[in-house]
Amino acid sequence: MVRVSRVLPGSICDEMGVVPGTELLTVNGRELGDFLDWEFLTADDELVIEARLPDGEEIIYELERPEGEALGVELEPPTVRRCANRCEFCFIEGLPKGLRKNLYVRDDDYRLSFAYGNFATLSNVKERDIQRILEYRLSPLYVSVHATPWEARKKLLNNPRVPNILEQLTRLAEGGIQFHGQMVVVPGLNDAEVLEESLSDLYAMGDACLSVALVPVGVTQFSHLYDGRPMDPENAGRILDAVHRWEARALAERGDRWVYGSDELYLLSGYPLPGVEHYGDFSQIENGVGSVTALRQRVREGLGDLPSLAGKHIGVVTGTSMAPLMPELLDAISERTGARFTLIPTENSLFGPTTTTAGLLVGADIRRALSDRSDLDLALIPAETINDDGLFLDEERFITLRETLPMPVYPSYDFIDVLVHEGDARSIRPMSRRGAA
Repeated sequence: MVRVSRVLPGSICDEMGVVPGTELLTVNGRELGDFLDWEFLTADDELVIEARLPDGEEIIYELERPEGEALGVELEPPTVRRCANRCEFCFIEGLPKGLRKNLYVRDDDYRLSFAYGNFATLSNVKERDIQRILEYRLSPLYVSVHATPWEARKKLLNNPRVPNILEQLTRLAEGGIQFHGQMVVVPGLNDAEVLEESLSDLYAMGDACLSVALVPVGVTQFSHLYDGRPMDPENAGRILDAVHRWEARALAERGDRWVYGSDELYLLSGYPLPGVEHYGDFSQIENGVGSVTALRQRVREGLGDLPSLAGKHIGVVTGTSMAPLMPELLDAISERTGARFTLIPTENSLFGPTTTTAGLLVGADIRRALSDRSDLDLALIPAETINDDGLFLDEERFITLRETLPMPVYPSYDFIDVLVHEGDARSIRPMSRRGAA
């Protein structure tokens, strides 16, 4: 069902009399199933739209739309397709009980893969979905491959009915669909020979496979499916050796590196992180590939915009994995501004010490880190810890937490976004862009 949630004033749909709650039924005789149908079927300039108003009246709109002019409606969010897998490494399976319900939703939706870059396994894709992907040219997709050998993939996803991903991707590639792939590498399951075979299969698809990210398995203290070996420095080093071997081949034959190791692999192994030129357009940054390098670049480019902060003492809360990388950044900012920085590495109290990512710190962690720091003039916390509703993962509200702490606290993506406004404390605000701090 496609239902209107908002009509933009003065828009085409507003002038036609469409109101919130209107159900959109067909476009040019084609039935609407979701937001993708609406987006692609309304691309024509001449439209016949069947709709049902909130009072039950059915109406037909015929219009010629000026080229490029938006119809002016926002749609209710679609029902998300749920995941049928029970992956060894699933983050949802590692959540404690008692969190808000939407955190336990395991989505696996090719539509969100195209629209928002969410990774999908394609496990629940049917023939009609394949036809739709090809017709609408939903490209690029973001695909959780994990392994191309079928039996290995069944075990990884804990799903004996999972389709053959190699056959699926081959068919999509033959239809002109491109994709970015990811592999969560689990020692003993999809490393070594399985990893090599998977990379070989994906590389053979040529330009259809735009990139592949290798990410280490991660578990929390609540994970109950995975009981295998952890991703230790030795394993991480072996995976990066494979990455470097394949990227050298891709660079020579394709002109780009193609396969990338996540930042966590570099941090675990002790290998130095690559520079900015290594990551191209940072196509897999949401997967933790190049996040640290991008942060370093943003700090370097933003130093010249910072005001003098001489005499200020600023605390910076971060996770344990990022802590070793922060001093070089904070030293550069300190040298530019004259401020004194104190780094506050913080262990995750909700997920346990094996969860070291700064963005997964919870409100209780921030409170514990800052509640007795009356020596600080202000504190910066990772902006990724807070969702769009202002909530931490443990449902602590940021605005409530902030009022209990002895200093002003600001969510920050890259330090620069907040400190550039410190010359006028009233204007300090975090910028809404993604990164890693």
